Amino acid sequence: MCGRFVVAQAGSELVGVLRVDVVGDDLPEPSYNIAPTDRVAIVLDSAKTEPPTRRLEAARWGLVPAWAKDTGVGSRAFNARSEEVEDKPMFRQALIKRRAVVPATGYYEWKTEDGVKTPHFIRPADGSPMMFAGLYEWWKDPAKADDDPARWLLSFTIMTRDAVGDLGSIHDRMPLFLDPDFADAWLDPTTDNVGDVLDAAIDAAPTLADTLEAYVVDRAVGNVRNNGPELIEPIG
Repeated sequence: MCGRFVVAQAGSELVGVLRVDVVGDDLPEPSYNIAPTDRVAIVLDSAKTEPPTRRLEAARWGLVPAWAKDTGVGSRAFNARSEEVEDKPMFRQALIKRRAVVPATGYYEWKTEDGVKTPHFIRPADGSPMMFAGLYEWWKDPAKADDDPARWLLSFTIMTRDAVGDLGSIHDRMPLFLDPDFADAWLDPTTDNVGDVLDAAIDAAPTLADTLEAYVVDRAVGNVRNNGPELIEPIG
């Protein structure tokens, strides 16, 4: 699973990497301890224009589907298992039309040995940004007026798959990593071969995992109130 991650770069730095057309207002600040329900900058292709418009928008981590009665369901839907998304009502429609890229600096995972959990930070060895495959949804708050700009909530989930290689020795799941060159295919809301696109992403993830490094970090990351670059410094 992926339950904590880091975005150390400002949103504006992602514009050129993913060729963003429109940058949303009020993007979140960099954070070294992002947890579910936090706001994060994600990239999506809006199908309302032709060709689709690529947007960088602030979104709440934890998918809230359009049919949800409230936002509470999102706190339990911060990850989506890639092998199940085509069948689960929670994620099925988002997979078809609302796929996202979640840029990150790296993520945390806890390794359990003899009942003791040790946090590790995982990131590209060359320091480049990493990208997670995600899904997004728009949810309309029925308690707010139609002319209230806060009536719409954009939320997302990070997809996962079985961990491989050295990452598998830390945890049995890992995020579904995306190659930047594959981002266009993943984001395209007009594709009619979603299953093939998903399979290609799943198949490529192990190769990307081999480019990552993992090291032990301070247990302070376990407290969501702690936030700073010292959290990703190696110890030991």
